Amino acid sequence: MLAPLLKLFPDAEWWAEDGKGGSSAKGDAPSAHLPVRPRSRAAPPEAVGPFLGARGGSPATVRWDFMGRPAAPEVGLGDGGARGAFVTLCVNARDLELEEPATDHTVFVHVKQVEAERAPWLAAQVGLRVIGDLVMAPY
Repeated sequence: MLAPLLKLFPDAEWWAEDGKGGSSAKGDAPSAHLPVRPRSRAAPPEAVGPFLGARGGSPATVRWDFMGRPAAPEVGLGDGGARGAFVTLCVNARDLELEEPATDHTVFVHVKQVEAERAPWLAAQVGLRVIGDLVMAPY
């Protein structure tokens, strides 16, 4: 399953899990350090479908970063800046660290703490609702 991912993202960074020490930064072969956690950045949106197909049944995340957030006048918020303007899809996982398996997917809407109202507003724009509590990111 790793080979299709590395073929799709040949320049992906990776590191060994469980403190085994292998990584792409060291020039190691990923197959010698399984399990590994690969990461690719700045992939085009068209890569998401092939990525999700190549991952097999393994948990994975896809993160979309935005240059800013739209105004949400209904909740008293103007345009938002790029800080905190991203959404993460966790496939077959409930958490961002991919440690809590799931049979479905979880979407995290990241917003600045002072703009917490933006998350339910964004969900409502696509006919959904926030189902979890506000979680503060660690510093």
